Amino acid sequence: MSSPTGPASGLPVRMPRPRQPGRHRRPEPVAAPEGAPALVLAVPGTPSAAARSIAEEVVSIARSELPGLDARIGYVDGDDAEYPALQSVLAHAAQERTARYERAVAAGADVAAPEGPAAVVVPLLAGPDSALLRSIRQAVMESRAAAELTDVLGPHPLLAEALHVRLSEAGLARADRARLFTVATAADGIILASVGGTEAVQTAGITGMLLAARLAVPVMAAALDEEGSIAATAEQLRSSGSAQLALAPYLIGPEIDPGLLDAAAKEAGCAAAEALGAYPAIGKLALSKYTTALGIAPQPTGAPVR
Repeated sequence: MSSPTGPASGLPVRMPRPRQPGRHRRPEPVAAPEGAPALVLAVPGTPSAAARSIAEEVVSIARSELPGLDARIGYVDGDDAEYPALQSVLAHAAQERTARYERAVAAGADVAAPEGPAAVVVPLLAGPDSALLRSIRQAVMESRAAAELTDVLGPHPLLAEALHVRLSEAGLARADRARLFTVATAADGIILASVGGTEAVQTAGITGMLLAARLAVPVMAAALDEEGSIAATAEQLRSSGSAQLALAPYLIGPEIDPGLLDAAAKEAGCAAAEALGAYPAIGKLALSKYTTALGIAPQPTGAPVR
């Protein structure tokens, strides 16, 4: 037992740690507000076990960043059996919210009628693809649920970081440009492959500039879904002095046929990194789109450019 002036027995007393002042103090933990809309990850492309694995990891990352988050997965081309269709997931989220309100009223609780969206839909896309986004919007409309659709995840510095990591994992770039060692297979020119036509290429090019700053090599964006675009970009890089090229997919994975990347790498005559997949930044950016839509937390900032 201790006295008001200190421990009676001379044993140490654990005192509360003073709150760290200034800009370096740890941020206060944030949790999802009570009754907040569901985050629904809209997964494009043909549903598959690989796509589900990526989507589940992305929502797991988002949940770990925001405790209490109601995160769900809806497949744009889902079958409502193994892969829940996006419109069904949204309709179910809206029905659950209404049911919660009705139960609260029946129990005599003084609660306000639900307002705002029942869900915030985040497309699992690094860049804009008008055809895929049209399908997502159509699914949202068909659900008849009050849902808000966010922008795609990029461009963003965190995606440049993810591209850098995928290239380094494939042995096509140094893990850190500042370290004094070399990678024998490191590329001296990067083709940033996207889908979605001209708009997607332009958007990928913004992240490509950040990647070029990290790697100190030229980076050019090209369209996987435009015939000859990859080959033309490879020729342009070679003509400007790049001898060893690498293909970096500006893609998460489910939105394309995996064979398309292999064909593009052969067309360019170079090695390719893996798609972004469930890199932690993807989950953080998906959550950022959700929290920004609701105004409950700031967007995450990217790592400093090395």
